[in-house]
Amino acid sequence: MLMRPAAAAGPAVHFDLISHWRIPARVDRVWNALATPEGWPNWWSNVRSVHTLRPGDASGLGRVRRIQWATRLPYEIVIEVEAVESLRHERLRARSRGQLRGEGIWLLRAAGDLTDVTYVWRVELSSPWMRWLAPLLAPLFRWNHAGVMRAGEAGLTRYLAGPPGPRG
Repeated sequence: MLMRPAAAAGPAVHFDLISHWRIPARVDRVWNALATPEGWPNWWSNVRSVHTLRPGDASGLGRVRRIQWATRLPYEIVIEVEAVESLRHERLRARSRGQLRGEGIWLLRAAGDLTDVTYVWRVELSSPWMRWLAPLLAPLFRWNHAGVMRAGEAGLTRYLAGPPGPRG
């Protein structure tokens, strides 16, 4: 996981967050789990709740979900995420707003019975306290994000370890 501040101070602070997962499951199963955030609380310990606010079109584009995240730090994050691109088994892209604004993209690549997943999130810290403290606390933010993403990778790996079927 890489976190680079794009601007250390000023009115906006951006970070590029990059995570890599290697999931021991076929790409279709990984895709189904990632493309259905309502199921994330079943396997991702940091996701407290997911609520659909707007359904979007038949393919899910335009769908808006409110996701409540627990973090490794003593605060929770609530963001609204809008699906803006979906290329089955390859790419999911969404924009977030709320406590963290930005754009994230899940990239999936089949590797036999494994799936390589890369998540890239360009995020702007919205909260004034986060923006103000970003230069000092960037390592702590990086540590926090890395832990949340490791928990996601471990949870998804466990979740998909069962037989194929309705779960994914």
